[in-house]
Amino acid sequence: MYWLKQSSKDRRNKLLFGEVEMQNLVKDFLKQKRFAVVGSFRHKQKYAYQILKSLKNSGYEVYPVNLRLKEVEGLTCYPSVKDIPIVCDVADIVTPPVVTAKIVRECKEKGITRIWLQPGAESEWAIRFCKQNNIKVVFNLCVMLERI
Repeated sequence: MYWLKQSSKDRRNKLLFGEVEMQNLVKDFLKQKRFAVVGSFRHKQKYAYQILKSLKNSGYEVYPVNLRLKEVEGLTCYPSVKDIPIVCDVADIVTPPVVTAKIVRECKEKGITRIWLQPGAESEWAIRFCKQNNIKVVFNLCVMLERI
């Protein structure tokens, strides 16, 4: 993997994968079958809810993660990534960056090797943590748009 300095247009992160590398990661992630979706599912308008429903309707096996809910879209909602009874292929994170840091650590402990940080969930720290721990990471891209 290689890293490039980020353009001035997007200052949320200071590091950015090369475009070809990111495209290859997206293809690899979308070939997987089991996604943990971590975020807020309180309202159908929430991005995590929309992502969960989109992945589910597209045939992916999805596992919602939210500390406060028991069920989403007829699926058991787990309080943490560590509570999911299997190791998911991908964790799709739709949380504020401060929460993302905790979730990324949990993914490492669980053995999840692919993390998709939705726009707004990413941080330089989370991206660096993934790289340092041999976790593939996609960021600054929405899974719903990439599947079109």
